[in-house]
Amino acid sequence: MNPDLWALYALMQRSRLYETAVAVLWEDGLISGEMHLGTGEEAIIAGIVSQLKPGDALALDHRATAALLMRGVDPLALLLEMLGSPQGLCRGQGGHMHLFSREHLAASSGIVGASGPAAAGFGLAAQVLRPGTLAVAFFGEAAMNQGMLMEAINLAAVWHLPVLFVCKDDGWAITSRPEAAFVGPLRDRVTGLGAEYLRVDGLDLFDVWQTAGAAMQSIRSGGGPVFLHAHCIHLEGHFLGMPLLRMIRRPLKEIPGIAIGLLRAFFRPGGASLSVRVAGIKQVLGALAATWRDPRRSASYDPVSRLRAALAYDPVRLEQLDDAISTEVAAVVAAARLEVGQ
Repeated sequence: MNPDLWALYALMQRSRLYETAVAVLWEDGLISGEMHLGTGEEAIIAGIVSQLKPGDALALDHRATAALLMRGVDPLALLLEMLGSPQGLCRGQGGHMHLFSREHLAASSGIVGASGPAAAGFGLAAQVLRPGTLAVAFFGEAAMNQGMLMEAINLAAVWHLPVLFVCKDDGWAITSRPEAAFVGPLRDRVTGLGAEYLRVDGLDLFDVWQTAGAAMQSIRSGGGPVFLHAHCIHLEGHFLGMPLLRMIRRPLKEIPGIAIGLLRAFFRPGGASLSVRVAGIKQVLGALAATWRDPRRSASYDPVSRLRAALAYDPVRLEQLDDAISTEVAAVVAAARLEVGQ
């Protein structure tokens, strides 16, 4: 059975426009603290969450918005939570990283790797109370260096728990590359813990949907835990306001202040040698140039754009769907602003 690409596009586009609106609210100062968006992960989330059934559970990381929206959580309650309103999903106490919905058996945490133990608990409950259901854990590749996540995978394998562990790998642990944080491939680590390992292109919705669907069917049938390694990108970096992205997008506003500080430090008496200072300047310029040349900035690396291109054979239907979703998201944002007096 093939996926309904129009329905999945609607899920992904709704999530993208919703998070884009969240970014505007954050930029306006209405949402406090760091903001971690899931833009770039939509194909992974949609390909999996769309195949969940009643009684299935979600253990989420600090990028929980897309999964909660696609699972059916009230978008207004979710947005009000980010705005700190008592009318929010968790009465304004959780922010965007600590979100819970008992109705949907969904929980998120800002603690790196915490979705693993939560999913193992959900999986044990599913095994005992709801045979045929499963739990899904979402996390980034850096979480694989957290002991509790590896222990959860091992425990799920030992107890044959119905858990799908989903690693959303964007190749960055905030600012660290995998070669600086891992020895050996993740496949070896996962299989050593006793779980089945599968790899997918996290930008390809069909690949995720097909591979995850087969894995979830196996898990529901008692096949034990599966680890899905999905490669993706984060369009906004680790969090909104990443300095390198700010400089690339708004050079006239951002670069002068940084350049002045660098020049003052470079010519300041005392301190590091000239060679060390030059090396520091080169490192900053190299990082800026690498960000500018990064091929992932292309639309071909955007899962929503890629799926939209595949549906361009019916431009009228596509435009109508986009307009309907835009209107829906705008209404949610307007209602949230009204509720908090903004």
